[in-house]
Amino acid sequence: MKVAQCFRWHLVFLLLFSVLTLPALAEEPCKETYGDGSQTFRIATGSPGELGLVAELAKAFNENHDAALCWVKAGSGKSLKLLKAKAVDGVLVHAPAAEKKAIDEGWAVKRTLIGSNEFYIVGPSNDPAGISKADTAPNAYKRIAETESKFLSRGDNSGTHKKEMMVWDKAGIDPQGDWYIVTNDFMMGTLKKANAEGGYFMTDSSTWVAAQKDLANLKVLFRGDPMLINTYHGLAQPEGATPGQPLALKFVEFVGSDKGQEIIGNYGKEKHGAPLYNDAAYAEQYAH
Repeated sequence: MKVAQCFRWHLVFLLLFSVLTLPALAEEPCKETYGDGSQTFRIATGSPGELGLVAELAKAFNENHDAALCWVKAGSGKSLKLLKAKAVDGVLVHAPAAEKKAIDEGWAVKRTLIGSNEFYIVGPSNDPAGISKADTAPNAYKRIAETESKFLSRGDNSGTHKKEMMVWDKAGIDPQGDWYIVTNDFMMGTLKKANAEGGYFMTDSSTWVAAQKDLANLKVLFRGDPMLINTYHGLAQPEGATPGQPLALKFVEFVGSDKGQEIIGNYGKEKHGAPLYNDAAYAEQYAH
C-alpha cells in the first residue's frame, strides 16, 4: 500500500512539475510582431531578428499571406527548446548537430539551408594574447588562456556558445578563472561589454558589420578558420503540431526561395556597404 501511495505521489509531483515548467516556454513573449494579418505564427531566432532581417523577410512574405509574424528573441539552443515544447511554430538557427537531432526525433521538419555568416574573434587593438599570429581558432583560444587575457562568453547555450565551446574543446582547454567572463547576454550586449572591458569575444560577422562603428575599442584579430563558418537553417513544426505550423512551414520555404534568398544576399548592403549574410548558394560549401 505504501509503495502504491508513494507511486501516486510521484505521479502528482511529475504532473505539477510539468504544469509549472511548460507554460514558462509557452508564454515566451513576442519581441516584435510584423504584419497585421488575421493569422499569427511564431518564429524564434537570435541575430537575424536583432539585426532586422526577420522584419524584412516578414514584410515580403506577408504581401502574399494574411499573416502576422511574432518574433521570439532566443539563441539557437533556446529556440530549439521552444520548438520542441511547441511554444513556437518555426525557428531560424545555427546549430547543425541539434537541428539534425530534432529532425531525427521527429519534432521538426523541413530543415532548409538559408544562408551563412562567419565568426570573428575580436579584441583590444593591442592584442595582449597575440591571437592575430594564430593559425587556427583553437590556437587563438589557447593563446588567450595561456596569457589569461580577458575573454567574454555568452554562456547561454546559443549557437555561438556551442561553437565557442567546440573551439575550447579542440584546444584541449576547460576555460575557467577570473579572466573568463560569462555574460548570459545576447550577441550585441556581449559585444558592447567586450568593448567596455577590453576583452576578447567571438562574434558573428553580421553583428560585427552592423555594430563596428560603435565599438571603437575592438578590432577583428582572427578570422578565416573554416570551423568558424556559421550556417543557418530554417525548421518548422511537424504537420498538426501547432496552429501556426502551416504558415511557419510556408515561411521557411519562402526564406529558401529565390525571393527570400535575394533578400538575404542583399540585406544590409545599402546601409553598411556589405551584406550581413551570405545566401544559401554560398553557404552550401560549408553546410553539413
